[in-house]
Amino acid sequence: MRKILPSLLLFMVSVGHAAEPPIRPGLWEITTTSMLLALVPRIPPEQMQQLTNLAKQYGLDLPRIENGAATSRICITQEMAHQEIPSYLHIHEAGCSIKNAIRTENDYKMDLVCTNPQLQGKGRAEGSFTTPESFSGWTVFTGTMQNTPVNEHADTTGRWLSANCGKVKSPQ
Repeated sequence: MRKILPSLLLFMVSVGHAAEPPIRPGLWEITTTSMLLALVPRIPPEQMQQLTNLAKQYGLDLPRIENGAATSRICITQEMAHQEIPSYLHIHEAGCSIKNAIRTENDYKMDLVCTNPQLQGKGRAEGSFTTPESFSGWTVFTGTMQNTPVNEHADTTGRWLSANCGKVKSPQ
């Protein structure tokens, strides 16, 4: 479990960023909660450092994780905010892709398909923008990670913080 937890954690947090228009460009704070995230304190410090280093190789910063919630900040550019299906939703590093993505007004739905030898399975993500500055949604995933069964549910909320992203980079 300790070996699969970091990879699935990174995957679930990445999926938690599944924000579709109409969204306001700028700095967003994304919070994802799940039972899996509640296990993070059990990861030994040296393994957490390895996970942090791996994420940095892909140009990612691990989110702050406390009390079963991961909180991160991302920069949504003007171009990204206007995409029908934002390209940054595709999780190529984890061997996952988005299928059957649809948007109806302020609601979004998409299927997740992971075919990497380390991560295999399917999932679903759904959410809604209550305003251009906030959204909420959920993600479910069932499959295997490093041959260990995984059945996970995560809830995600997002809120717009500022038009200026500062030093926070966009995921593209």
